[in-house]
Amino acid sequence: MNIGFALCGSFCTYGKVFPVMERLAESHQLIPIFSQSSASTDSRFGKASDFLARARAICGREPIVTIADAEPIGPKKLLDVLVVAPCTGNTLAKLSHSIADTPVTMAVKSHLRNARPVVIAVSTNDGLAGAAENIGRLMARKNCYFVPYGQDDPEKKPTSLVAHFELIPAAVEAAMEGRQLQPVLL
Repeated sequence: MNIGFALCGSFCTYGKVFPVMERLAESHQLIPIFSQSSASTDSRFGKASDFLARARAICGREPIVTIADAEPIGPKKLLDVLVVAPCTGNTLAKLSHSIADTPVTMAVKSHLRNARPVVIAVSTNDGLAGAAENIGRLMARKNCYFVPYGQDDPEKKPTSLVAHFELIPAAVEAAMEGRQLQPVLL
């Protein structure tokens, strides 16, 4: 399959996300896509240039880092499925309201025009607060599927949700069959 793999700015999850990208790249063609934040922000979790280089090495191609480069994904039918991992609360909000102002949101919008699946792996500190509405809207939207998720630290961060990233391959398989991997809440 041709799989788009879009990364947003939840840098603390990259240590779990990149191994999944490596696993998928063993048997599929991957096109890496970075949000503006993920392509340009150095954080305590690493340098943006290192993350871009790692995606380039895994996927064997340059990551998409501009809206203009993401737009042809739909018209050219470049992908069978698009994974957004990690998907931040900011990106969830934009997707649920059809805002396409980043490379990732444009990739999703462009890809969905072909009624092909998008697999969302949430990572947001307000998943059980402000982002809950957006998660619900996307769960009800056709061709949007979620990687099963749960609270990552109920004591210290009671509203935080994070996907079980190791389930991305199974979620992709299910989405390609037109079904949501269950259970969604773990």
